[in-house]
Amino acid sequence: MKNNFLRSALVLFLTLSLTGCTFIFQKGRRSDAQKIEELSAQLDELSRSKGMLEQKLSQEINDKQIKLQMMEKGLVITVVGDLLFDSGKSKIRSEAYPLLDKVSAILKDNMAQFNIGIEGHTDNIPIKHSGWKSNWELSTSRALSVLHYLVKDQGISPERLSAIGYGEYRPVASNDSKDGRKQNRRVEIVILPNVTKVKGGETPKPEQLKEPEENLK
Repeated sequence: MKNNFLRSALVLFLTLSLTGCTFIFQKGRRSDAQKIEELSAQLDELSRSKGMLEQKLSQEINDKQIKLQMMEKGLVITVVGDLLFDSGKSKIRSEAYPLLDKVSAILKDNMAQFNIGIEGHTDNIPIKHSGWKSNWELSTSRALSVLHYLVKDQGISPERLSAIGYGEYRPVASNDSKDGRKQNRRVEIVILPNVTKVKGGETPKPEQLKEPEENLK
């Protein structure tokens, strides 16, 4: 029994190192063992889904149109913004539909148990000739365009989806170069790990998952 618990704890450590979740566990607690199993199963499912996406989108990955990463927030599908949108626009380009269709098919058919966050990002070039007040509005509108496409055209349940715009404030490369600005203009489709609700019915963010000391007694 002790060896089984230690083995499960090792699985959990590996799981949390990829999902970014943090828990404090009490030896022998049945609820902790259940969390280990649930998170381990989620990691396995996300890994399988990443493999499917890599297979179906191999050409797009090779062409550097998209990137797949396991990150703290979940499985992240990064799509180059210039592929999705014209400069200063939030209407999805028709050339991007086949790529979004491939992604959405897996999200709908193979990952139905996971929620999906859509994040819009821009470079730091100020808005000048478009009607947007700032890059925040542009990035938010782009995230919402992808969300509406997944719901209306691909039939993904709206209850699974959320959208947010970060503007220029979460760059992944330097805005001092043309290539860096291109990398920062992106949409990230994030497959979110499911989190068990804690006392009070609120579901914290993965990085905030730490059980209160009083719950460990």
